[in-house]
Amino acid sequence: MDKKIIAKAALSLLLLNTCWAGGCNEISADCQSIKTDANSVETILEQLKQEAAKLNSYQAQIEYRFKQPLLESETLRKGVLYYQRSDGTSRLRVNFQTLKQDDERQQKYIEHFVLDGIWLTHIDYQIRAVKRHQLAEPNKPVDAFDLTSRNLPIIGFTKIEDLKKQFEIKLVELKKEKPDNLIQLNLKVKPDSIYKDDYTTIDFWIDGKLDLPAKVVAVSTEEDIYEIQFLQPKVNQKIDKKVFKFEIPKGFTVEEIPLKKKKQ
Repeated sequence: MDKKIIAKAALSLLLLNTCWAGGCNEISADCQSIKTDANSVETILEQLKQEAAKLNSYQAQIEYRFKQPLLESETLRKGVLYYQRSDGTSRLRVNFQTLKQDDERQQKYIEHFVLDGIWLTHIDYQIRAVKRHQLAEPNKPVDAFDLTSRNLPIIGFTKIEDLKKQFEIKLVELKKEKPDNLIQLNLKVKPDSIYKDDYTTIDFWIDGKLDLPAKVVAVSTEEDIYEIQFLQPKVNQKIDKKVFKFEIPKGFTVEEIPLKKKKQ
């Protein structure tokens, strides 16, 4: 896989209610009043922050679509995402299982991405290779979702307060006939944002029942489109710790890339 695509698009996962109190399925007058409320974005982000803080584990089917309009090319990867947080540490794993290229038939295509707060490990079964990137100091682990968001447009699971620093955020009016119990936010990258070299805009849908991310569509500075969707989510349900363990398959090459030291 192209290194730049991997870097932008593994596993961060990533940026993220209609009537969250009542869980309504249709856009009622109450829902409309929320949308027209000048403070509705603040309210949505605060609710998102509260639910993200409660997150101890998360599991979902993931669909990752990468489009290159200029080349008229599109790939779709499907797999499973696992996340677990406890005792001040966190782990995240994405197991991609299939790949569909343009109009070709879907095929088996196995790639695993594992983050432990310090290292990102990419296991590619097609080329029988393992790459390990150190992303944090050993004594300063970072939340795995935060590390993911550095490589994929996955937001809304952690550090919600930072979204306003990085983006101009607007609430998008959803069509009445297809609300799907979702809230959509449009995030425009600010000139001084850490994402300014990667993306121009990000559209972000929140599940109104869970108050957690449901879908992210990011447009890159090169006009490529990254679309990530979370399906059949399971929140705070037990995940076996063995899910996050891995062994280097026999015969695979291994490359380790240490953390770049900041210049004094």
